[in-house]
Amino acid sequence: MIPSCCCSLTPLSSSTSISKFISDQPYLTMLEKQCTNMKDLQKIHANLIKTGLANDTIAASRILAFCASPAGDMNYAYLLFTHIQTPNLFAWNTIIRGFSQSSTPHNAISLFIDMLISSPIEPQRLTYPSVFKAYTQLGLAHDGAQLHGRIIKEGLESDPFIRNTILYMYMNCGFLSEALQMFDKDEEFDVVAWNSMIIGLAKYGEIDESRRLFERMQFRNAVSWNSLISGYVRNGKLMKALELFGKMQEKRIEPSEFTMVSLLNACARLGALRQGEWIHDFIMKNDFELNVIVSTAIIDMYCKCGTIEKALQTFGAAPKKGLSCWNSMIFGLAMNGCEEEAIHLFSKLQSMNLKPDSVSFIGILTACNHSGMVDEARFYFSLMTNTYKIKPSIKHYSCMVDVLGRAGLLEEAEGLIRSMPVNPDAIIWGSLLSACRKHGNIEMAKEAAKRVIELDPGDSCGYVLMSNVYAASSHFEEAMEERLSMKEKHIEKEPGCSMIEVDGEVHEFVAGSRLHYRAPEIYSLLNELGLVLHEIEYV
Repeated sequence: MIPSCCCSLTPLSSSTSISKFISDQPYLTMLEKQCTNMKDLQKIHANLIKTGLANDTIAASRILAFCASPAGDMNYAYLLFTHIQTPNLFAWNTIIRGFSQSSTPHNAISLFIDMLISSPIEPQRLTYPSVFKAYTQLGLAHDGAQLHGRIIKEGLESDPFIRNTILYMYMNCGFLSEALQMFDKDEEFDVVAWNSMIIGLAKYGEIDESRRLFERMQFRNAVSWNSLISGYVRNGKLMKALELFGKMQEKRIEPSEFTMVSLLNACARLGALRQGEWIHDFIMKNDFELNVIVSTAIIDMYCKCGTIEKALQTFGAAPKKGLSCWNSMIFGLAMNGCEEEAIHLFSKLQSMNLKPDSVSFIGILTACNHSGMVDEARFYFSLMTNTYKIKPSIKHYSCMVDVLGRAGLLEEAEGLIRSMPVNPDAIIWGSLLSACRKHGNIEMAKEAAKRVIELDPGDSCGYVLMSNVYAASSHFEEAMEERLSMKEKHIEKEPGCSMIEVDGEVHEFVAGSRLHYRAPEIYSLLNELGLVLHEIEYV
């Protein structure tokens, strides 16, 4: 608690050197060199109040600056600020900047408005970036655009620091046209602005435009390359990400751990084991820190590429096992047919200092689902809600509906869907519909298909599954009606797609497509195999 004193911020004489003044004051020297936390700060502040030095401009500014830093306390900083009778520009900028970087950025905007209305001090070029950062955190680019207008009137739009924060605000909040309009002006933007554009465009799906800007850059740093690689992964252009990393290597640009994580995610989604192993080796040879994020990405890559042994080796060797490592390993075991091992690992997690979270329970419920362990699934679902007090998400309910549906407990599965506190989506009704097909329950399937179509009218899933239900029960006329209904509504089934890695190269095949560069050889070989099989069958 701050004592009830008022700091008037009496200035030093102009002839006094600030650095000399600090070095002559033991407590200010301690504040500059030894203070690392709020407990230290409060002791120093108490002594400055006793000596009367807390009223000095430099002393009060230094105390306020520490309190508004990441090591400080914004509540204490605000109390200190309110005790200053006539805060100067530095004090206003410090408190606004502190709140803009905190969990309560709206306070930065409120203080900025107070500054405009009640203070004789006018905001200057160092004030505005913090306010734009606060608008960015809050997603209020529309309000930030009004402040942009003030910047233009004051002739500060060409200031690189202000301009970059405005651009970042527009891009981060999805105001792409405003950002592009601002960026396309004939002004020289620095690499920070270019990177903001590349990140923002990729974030909102404009990955080709992001690449276009990347190619236009005269100077690229590691952030530029990393941003575009992660953008490709986020937008599902996984081969492009790997190709760009190859070019990055040719240019001898040093990748960061974020590059490695993005590439591992790409390999995981492609099933590109050979390339994933190469990236793992690259991480080890180049002494990247095996922190929780990197270790989790390696484990996830091996699991999704089906090499569960290497995933377990990585998990065992990880110097730091965060909860995400445990979750990836549990889920990986469950997805690779090692359900008992997944349950064992979950039990081990329960005995550790780490508490299972909602993702942990998705992993263990998936294990129960794949092995058809209905009673165990009920137990873990109850454990999650009653013991760990975790509110089930739609994904947890989907796992339960799956495991119940596979076991033929269709009424219980439907009852669970109808009793959910969250609205069921098309996926969960689709799970029930698949179970109805397996167990031949046409009436329940009709209701489930109706719900799927209502929730996602443009998706073919409801029609195709219902057609299959009818066909499995020898109701071929009704099955044809479902297919015709799809055709009348111009709904097309998304073609199947598969990938295979051969000699370190990932090949993609789409059903009905012959665009692969070796398609003639592949189909020729298939025809030959067909003839061989026909002869074997004849013999």
